[in-house]
Amino acid sequence: MSQVPMNQGSIDQGQMPAALPGAVALESMGRSGPGTSIPAPGESAERELVGEGLVRAAAEGSELVIPPRARVTPMARDLAFQKGITFVTGRSAEPLAPVASVGRQPARIAVASDHGGFELKSQLIPLLREMGERPVDLGPDTAEVSVDYPDFASLVAREVSEGRVHLGIIVDGAGIGSAMVANKVPGVLAANCWNAASARNAREHNHANVLTLGSGHLDLSGARDVLAAFLSTPVGEGRHARRNHKTLEVEAAHLRARQLARTFEEGRG
Repeated sequence: MSQVPMNQGSIDQGQMPAALPGAVALESMGRSGPGTSIPAPGESAERELVGEGLVRAAAEGSELVIPPRARVTPMARDLAFQKGITFVTGRSAEPLAPVASVGRQPARIAVASDHGGFELKSQLIPLLREMGERPVDLGPDTAEVSVDYPDFASLVAREVSEGRVHLGIIVDGAGIGSAMVANKVPGVLAANCWNAASARNAREHNHANVLTLGSGHLDLSGARDVLAAFLSTPVGEGRHARRNHKTLEVEAAHLRARQLARTFEEGRG
């Protein structure tokens, strides 16, 4: 299989030759734009973004190899979900051959809860499988031990942010706290939904990629309705896409400001 070479520097997507099959749409993490994040201590600032161009070039139902520690933009994740594409970490970015399937591939969905949401989460895992999806249970394994929802919400959010899953679901008592935590992670758009209408709105209008549920407000039947609406609703284009881009620009601006402040402080030291 031929591999598409990955340029380690920044690429001007406006100059990407449209005729190249499998063209890689990558941006340097040093550039502004949605999904920009602050490198952790000891981490290189030059972390690539996998954009829509690469996903659009990949075959439906394929597995897409992305660079280690690369970040996938929200629009690229949404397009991958619609095309049934799964991201796999490898040494270079390249589309692989489609996996055998008919129609859209099942979505890989990270699922977690706190102890209060454990029972509903345990019911959602088989439900998601029945719906044809691929849930990944990130814990906890029991409701007998009290745990803190930020720990498990951040696990799901990181999986979504770094492109290892298409979507995330988090269950706690009300769903509010987990949404707040998840939205601290770059590229994550978490929505606390309580009925089918709010779930459809979260996906179409707000491009939500993480769903949070409150076990104190939803039984399994209600959660089923929310899940069905969330998973079957595509993200909206036009004005919805424009507003979503502005939301991500706000996040990127704050991240850049924090990075500049950190660099300044390091220079003073």
